[in-house]
Amino acid sequence: MRVAPQFGDRRAGRTYADRPAAFGILERDGQVAVVRIVKPDGAAWIDLPGGGVDPGESPEQGVVREFGEEAGLKVAVREPYAMADQFFVNTEGEAWNNRSAFFVLDLVAEDAALKIEEDHMLVWLSPLEAIAALRHDSHAWAVAAWMRR
Repeated sequence: MRVAPQFGDRRAGRTYADRPAAFGILERDGQVAVVRIVKPDGAAWIDLPGGGVDPGESPEQGVVREFGEEAGLKVAVREPYAMADQFFVNTEGEAWNNRSAFFVLDLVAEDAALKIEEDHMLVWLSPLEAIAALRHDSHAWAVAAWMRR
């Protein structure tokens, strides 16, 4: 049985579909990789790189793919370290409960050809800056859990 902390609030009148997701902690020189997302309407936020796991894809494959698409980084999964769930409504108005796996990653290479999400920009922050800036409470919790390992 999966036991994970639940973050976020349910909005009244919405049904939140479970969505498998995978996110990663990639550390370099004391900083962690995050992505700054800026939408056409000007809305902006900071997330850990990662996202929904595609059908037929493992969480490990999903986080590797997402790091490439969002940050242009080729990564390898070192180990899983946490699970957490997050209720949220995306910019298209879809309500999800991300059932997230979090992984410690190693940097293999930078590869700009992998990056396809133009509204995402790679940023390196100290872990404490990341905790303060991350949009989702589950992401901030995951960074703190990684720091305490």
